[in-house]
Amino acid sequence: MAHVIDPSLYRDRDAVPIKRALISVSDKTGLLELAAALADAGVEIVSTGSTAKTIADAGHAVTEVADVTGFPESLDGRVKTLHPAIHAGVLADLRLEDHERQLAELGIAPFELVVVNLYPFVETVASGADAPAVIENIDIGGPGLVRASAKNHANVAIAVSPASYPQIIKALTLGGTTLAQRQRLAGEAFAHTAAYDTAVAEYFAENIGVRAEHEAAKAADGGASALPQRLELTGELAQTLRYGENSHQAAALYREPAGRGIAQATQLHGKEMSYNNYVDADAAVRAAYDFDTPAVAIIKHANPCGIATADSIAEAHAKAHACDPLSAFGGVIAANREVTREMAETVKDIFTEVVVAPGFAPEAVELLTAKKNIRLLTLPADFARAELEVRQISGGLLAQQPDTFEDFDSSSWTLVAGEEADEVTRRDLEFAWKACRAVKSNAILLADDGASVGVGMGQVNRVDSCKLAVSRAGDRAKGSVAASDAFFPFADGPGILIEAGVRAIVQPGGSLRDDETIAAAQQAGVTMYFTGERHFFH
Repeated sequence: MAHVIDPSLYRDRDAVPIKRALISVSDKTGLLELAAALADAGVEIVSTGSTAKTIADAGHAVTEVADVTGFPESLDGRVKTLHPAIHAGVLADLRLEDHERQLAELGIAPFELVVVNLYPFVETVASGADAPAVIENIDIGGPGLVRASAKNHANVAIAVSPASYPQIIKALTLGGTTLAQRQRLAGEAFAHTAAYDTAVAEYFAENIGVRAEHEAAKAADGGASALPQRLELTGELAQTLRYGENSHQAAALYREPAGRGIAQATQLHGKEMSYNNYVDADAAVRAAYDFDTPAVAIIKHANPCGIATADSIAEAHAKAHACDPLSAFGGVIAANREVTREMAETVKDIFTEVVVAPGFAPEAVELLTAKKNIRLLTLPADFARAELEVRQISGGLLAQQPDTFEDFDSSSWTLVAGEEADEVTRRDLEFAWKACRAVKSNAILLADDGASVGVGMGQVNRVDSCKLAVSRAGDRAKGSVAASDAFFPFADGPGILIEAGVRAIVQPGGSLRDDETIAAAQQAGVTMYFTGERHFFH
């Protein structure tokens, strides 16, 4: 039920002139321009530490917080603004005559503007700093000031980003900030502190003794205890996209504060990324980074049209492209190694939307940037996959641990038909088993010499996926190996693969009719392994 407030208790405060400002910032971007505008407008500036010194060195009058509180900054700067003389001036609701009276009795002047950005916690974590340095960069007083100012937005404007300074400077010339403006700034401020606190919580969960507890709990109950009791997702608007999956859908890219993935990639060249570009690039990286050896994945509509490994990244791309050159037209390429000149030589003549990699050789950049529209993305140096996959559904969220191959070991497979695979065949089976994880279910992938040669994806029955994989492989199906992301419910699927000439099959097993599937492989003299695990990808 909404609370009804008696308007007679308050006095209208729409435009609030800025007479006194509190400034305490770690990021000094735009500080001097703001300070100059405030000084020119006759605003009293109160500030802390290095911020105050920067303003004073520029020749502007500034009052140290310690002079306001009568208490020196202490404990290596941990205690500065945590004082009633500051917070009362920020929190006083001057629509209330009693608050105004109390301030006068206490001899405290109100603030109409607070400018605060927080200690660089995320940047400190990203730098690889040790735990003591990271923890020292957890801001305490800053979030308190931000939240207090945002709560009291009826009276105070809060700016947490240099991007907000221009509107503050303009407000000085218009007689003050408006209520609507302060409400917007308050919303940004609360989002800012929420993202900050989430980043701190994630760091503790991953680094400060919590991981070991989670791993122990995971071992005890299959992983359920490793999932958080409360899930908070935060992201900051990084880019408004032209449109979403279709032209009538609005879309944007939001970046997680501590993310290290495709959202944090640096674009070196080309048109702006689209919504679909990001979806496909993420799927491509997911596929290529399943492998430790040089690997390339070519993705179209979130499905692979080619995945391959080789001794060099150029050879891996050539093998991946050969899988389905028709579908690769207009695709997205991901490489798990630097893109070399040799790889760029083959890519430059193929219409490609995006190439994403950990880096590009200078000669590769020169060749590829000759194509005006191709997008080149460099992944962060500390690229890492998210430790929790989240998907929105109506009314809520689904979350799961990512499907990875960290514990992949083909020696644990069970031979159920045919002869033990030789070393070459086993390597191809291992490749196919990993590669099929990147294919939308129902997934069938045919492979030879460390490369996909036929892919059947996204079908509503496994038989059709088998037919599609064989059809796309053509003559290359003969002598290839096959991987299925889940068990074959009947022997008809393996029958299609066997008839096409595959020499070995790997699948999870677990069907009620496994005996029929095994018998079909045994009769044909085809090697078949059960892995005991599946890799659905919806």
